[in-house]
Amino acid sequence: MDLTVGANLFFWPAATVRAFYRDLAAAPVARVVLGEAVCSKRLPFWQGEIPAAVETLQAAGKAVALTTLALVTLKRERRLTAALFDAGLPVEVNDLSALQHLPQGVPFWVGPLVNVYNEGTLRWLARRGAARICLPPELPLASVRVLCAAAQDEGVAVEVWGHGRVPLAISARCYHARLHDRPRDACQFVCDRDPDGRDVRTLDGQAFLTVNGVQTLSHSTASMAPHVGALRDAGVSALRLSPQSSGFADVVSGYAGLIAGSRDPAGLVSLLQSRVPGGRLSDGFLRGEPGAGWSGAAPA
Repeated sequence: MDLTVGANLFFWPAATVRAFYRDLAAAPVARVVLGEAVCSKRLPFWQGEIPAAVETLQAAGKAVALTTLALVTLKRERRLTAALFDAGLPVEVNDLSALQHLPQGVPFWVGPLVNVYNEGTLRWLARRGAARICLPPELPLASVRVLCAAAQDEGVAVEVWGHGRVPLAISARCYHARLHDRPRDACQFVCDRDPDGRDVRTLDGQAFLTVNGVQTLSHSTASMAPHVGALRDAGVSALRLSPQSSGFADVVSGYAGLIAGSRDPAGLVSLLQSRVPGGRLSDGFLRGEPGAGWSGAAPA
């Protein structure tokens, strides 16, 4: 088992993106996904950083892939998606409409925003050319085991959502723009004010969800720290770590130490609670319970 860093879901300044991937080159991760998965309007502000990030990460021995958008709705977004396959890098598909642009025989990755819930879907994707599949974060461990067995038969690597606010939904409406009484087409990119998303609370003040432009995320940060052994036994080949705006180097080194056996789950959980936005962890989905639940450091 090793580590994959997924595409950054948030809108950060170009200088922040540059520093993030420069630092990630020295981190103990095997592969990195780059690009914009949430909102195509953000991309022009930082896409100039992508070529240098690819070069830096590859020079450090990391495998690099480019992500598609999670929701392709416009002609320019279809053109943008088609152009990804000309870049000479693996493409991680997060919207199945991207497959119409896939050249014959070219392998691809499948991201966590594609609903791979059963063996039939997994086998179809594998035979279409999928080399890696990151399972949706809402699957319980029993389903992960079944899908890993099917993936092994098909020669496909399986990842699970190991760390990060859970992507729950994507919409054509921008919640950040609406919050600031702006139409989506004149949003003025207010999502840049919330580098880890904007917290949403119920009417009685309870922390509930997080919004990130057109995306809905969990308020808590999912962590598979207590379950690495069970996931490894199930056949999972990598944990997917989702970027956050601060403390990410400690997050990565913590998970790497846990996988290597040099750190215990309880110690990593204690570290993560001091590093994640809001300080809340969750693992309910993997245990077949409400996703916001947390088991502590008890192993699965």
